[in-house]
Amino acid sequence: MAWTRTTSAQLDLPPAQVWSVISDLSRWSRWQPAVSGARLDGPVAVGATGSYSLSSRAFRALHERTAPPLQVTAHEEGRVLEISQPNPTGEMRVRWTLDAVDDATRLEQVVSVHGAMTPAVVLGVAGALAQDFSTTSARLALECGLSPDPSRVKVVVAGGSGALGRLLAGDLLRHRHEVVLLTRSPDASLPYRQVQWDGRTVGAWADELEATADAGVALVNLAGRLVDVRPSPANIASLRTSRVEPTHALVSASQQLQRPLVSWLQASTTAIWSDSGEERITETTPLPADGGLPQMTGVAQPWEAAVDGARAEHVHLLRTSIVLDRDAPALQVLARLTRAGLGGRVGSGRQWFSWIHRDDWVRVARAALGLEPDTTLPDGPVVAAAPEPVRNAELMAALRRVLRRPAAPPTPAALLRVGAVALRSDPALALTGRHCTSQVLADAGFVFEHPHLDDALGELYRG
Repeated sequence: MAWTRTTSAQLDLPPAQVWSVISDLSRWSRWQPAVSGARLDGPVAVGATGSYSLSSRAFRALHERTAPPLQVTAHEEGRVLEISQPNPTGEMRVRWTLDAVDDATRLEQVVSVHGAMTPAVVLGVAGALAQDFSTTSARLALECGLSPDPSRVKVVVAGGSGALGRLLAGDLLRHRHEVVLLTRSPDASLPYRQVQWDGRTVGAWADELEATADAGVALVNLAGRLVDVRPSPANIASLRTSRVEPTHALVSASQQLQRPLVSWLQASTTAIWSDSGEERITETTPLPADGGLPQMTGVAQPWEAAVDGARAEHVHLLRTSIVLDRDAPALQVLARLTRAGLGGRVGSGRQWFSWIHRDDWVRVARAALGLEPDTTLPDGPVVAAAPEPVRNAELMAALRRVLRRPAAPPTPAALLRVGAVALRSDPALALTGRHCTSQVLADAGFVFEHPHLDDALGELYRG
């Protein structure tokens, strides 16, 4: 049995500066939250041994009592460090590789486990080491001495503690932007400055939107409750309110600024078109004339409308499709079902599935913020979707291929609806679909790094 998780990030630092921290295991716990302490007995060299302890109370004591010493199994000065730790039936390895990219560093981390104890090791250690690498690598950048460049725009992110917020905030910090999160509940584990707000009223947090440097301030609004709930009137109202109220508060704050925001990136969703059947959708496609589904169009349309009146030089409405990311709840559910032998088509299997790889989503968001020098996007809606949507049956087949699972029976729509009641979920999330692509990105010359589904899933699950 084997498990591998490969992740990467670019840091706006020279490789030597990153290596000085990566190669010093005594500093591992300062940037890796899953580790509470580590040491290496002697200089870094193949064969050197040491130990580390876990942050998780549930596994720390067992690990300290039973784990043998770790060992350096690969070392290329300035570029590669690999450590391994055996267990009774196999071992776990963590490998870091640094490559120079212009004046920056591309860091790749590979965490791998093999042997009969793989599930237990992944649960107790390996999974935590591999999780949320965008945030972990941001911590690493700070530990390496990275500081914001005052000539670069400051970015304030509302709703930045969610999956997409973490992806974008980590990227921005590693590229030397000052990043500030507006949050109801500050999280000490996040490496960003956090300012508390209630998401409803203008308060002291609004000072963060006032420009104090020539580069100005940009705003990213991702605030909103997760959508996978039963589509009851109360839940739909809550979904709508959790998006509209924060947006109104941000708009009100922007209207009091001495200087307009440089840019405003307003989150939205391709579900604003509800269930569009076979229609080919781009940014100029009208919204459903009948109002669409209340939990989709009925939430997204007022969310977008709430940004009217924002005092910003540029406003983009980022209508995001399903973001493919191993840390994203939607893909985790699909992967678990596929591994359990339930990865067949859902319903008819003909509903369209529009998607975008996490790295491409970050690049689209950066372009909307004016941070991609070769890509200029016009104000207004931008569809964040790869150029090749697939049908649900194709999606599930691709997941089975990448996860090496055999063909699976379909899930009838009626069964899904019954299961959704038990799980307090919305069956429409799986039974509806949209064929969405972006004419705006195509016209701007945006080139997707992951335009094909098989390649995108393969990158996420390789190994």
